[in-house]
Amino acid sequence: MMMGDPHVIPPAPLTVAPPQEAYDYEYFAQRLADPWLLEQSLAVRPLRMPFLLVPVGGSRRGGYFSVPYRCLGLMVHDLVLGQPGFPDPRLRWSPYPDTSHVVEWGERPPTSWGPVDDITLGCFYGYSEQAIDQFMNRHTSTSRTPQTPSSATGHRSPAAP
Repeated sequence: MMMGDPHVIPPAPLTVAPPQEAYDYEYFAQRLADPWLLEQSLAVRPLRMPFLLVPVGGSRRGGYFSVPYRCLGLMVHDLVLGQPGFPDPRLRWSPYPDTSHVVEWGERPPTSWGPVDDITLGCFYGYSEQAIDQFMNRHTSTSRTPQTPSSATGHRSPAAP
């Protein structure tokens, strides 16, 4: 079964739960510049685990939610349509069968990539300066690490985190 197959029916209907039940609640709680957005968030269970849909507000100008099936994308789109904090919801279909579709809301995200653009995206999605700095430091230290024969071939040491 391909992820992007439009004819696949998901095994369960979309359900909504309190934000605190979302699998990624702590992730956002530790990274958002405006944590009060968590109170306005929705925990959505598209398949087995609930994940957070964080609205726009404060410094957060846009949001997104990845879905494996188009029908789930349409359900998420319909769920947030007209909801406060989820302006201009849209479903971006993936042209590739092995990648997810994305439901977006708010402003359109910046589209260029690179180290400076990672900062721009972090600000766009409302992450705190500390969270952006941590991401950039991790990214910089990873990209400056010299390749060993095992890292060049994709094999990792069992001791690696």
